[in-house]
Amino acid sequence: MTYHILVVDDEPDICELLGIFLSMNDGIEVHTAENGKIAVEMYLNLAGSGSRPDIVLMDIRMPVMDGIEATREILEHDPDANVYMVTAYNEPNLVQDAMDAGAKDVINKTTGFPEISEMVMGVLGA
Repeated sequence: MTYHILVVDDEPDICELLGIFLSMNDGIEVHTAENGKIAVEMYLNLAGSGSRPDIVLMDIRMPVMDGIEATREILEHDPDANVYMVTAYNEPNLVQDAMDAGAKDVINKTTGFPEISEMVMGVLGA
C-alpha cells in the first residue's frame, strides 16, 4: 500500500528535508507545495486522481495563502482530510486558529524531522 503525504511549506529546504525523512519509510510518496493555494489545488488534483493525501503537513505562515485558510478550504472539500500544522511559531492564538480551522494537531518544527516522520508513521499505523 502506498501512503500519500502532502508537505506544504514556503521554504524549499523544509519541503526537501521533510520529504527525505518521510521517504525513508516504505510505501510513502511525498508531494510538496510552496503555499496554501497550490496545496489546495494539489490536494484536489491528487484526490481526483485516486491518490488522496493520507496526511497533509501544513506550515501556518506562507505567502499567497496561509496554512490556516488552506486548511479550511481543504476541509470544505474533504471533511475527512488529515491536516497537521507544522510551524516554528508557538503563539497560542495561532495554534488556536489552526485548531479552529480543523487541524488535527500543531507540531513544532523544532521537534525535528526524524520525530515528525515517526509521528506521521504512527498516525498512518504503518
